[in-house]
Amino acid sequence: MRTAHRAVATKTIQIQLDLQVSALLQCRRCPRMKSTPVSGGAIVSDVMIVGQAPGPREPVLQRPFAHTAGKTLFRWFEEFCGMNEAAVRSKIYFAAVCRCFPGKNSSGTDRVPAPDEIRNCSSWMDNEIRILQPRLIIPVGRLAIMQFIDCRKLEKVIGHKFRVERAGHRFDLIPLPHPSGASPWHKIPPGKELTQRALKLIARHSAVAALCQRRSGANSS
Repeated sequence: MRTAHRAVATKTIQIQLDLQVSALLQCRRCPRMKSTPVSGGAIVSDVMIVGQAPGPREPVLQRPFAHTAGKTLFRWFEEFCGMNEAAVRSKIYFAAVCRCFPGKNSSGTDRVPAPDEIRNCSSWMDNEIRILQPRLIIPVGRLAIMQFIDCRKLEKVIGHKFRVERAGHRFDLIPLPHPSGASPWHKIPPGKELTQRALKLIARHSAVAALCQRRSGANSS
């Protein structure tokens, strides 16, 4: 009976999430954005990854973390959690501070989303948290981390687990640095060691361990 109730609850969550993602993809709230929204799909999960904003390639390929930063992120998950890119994309819900590519700034680098754009997009993430009720959220990069906790210095937050509340729901938060090649922080001390510590915390978290067990069971059946 408990299994049947869980199946019904999961189906209800899936329907709500399907509607959420469908509405998200139609969003045009921010006229300065240079693309339409990018989504990783309506993946029902106890784990959310929150990125900063898509780069220029993500809208073309129609998935988050589709280029250099994604290669590093998925390598981290494979090394520490035993989940390759396909497993991560199929088992974890991807959100972001902003879902559209902000464009380039005058220096040629990706523009940081403006405060009004972040506000415009925040309701999408709040809705996703209410629907999924995640046990673990993994914000990737300073801008994403700052949506949940203070982050004046990465070394103060990377490698630690926090208990956080947002959208009326409490969950664990384990921040990661941005895996972009533009920043060497995660490659040099103390960032390298702190990043490894954070990834070990993620791998040991019960929500991630459950995803790995489910995948192992599917592979063995």
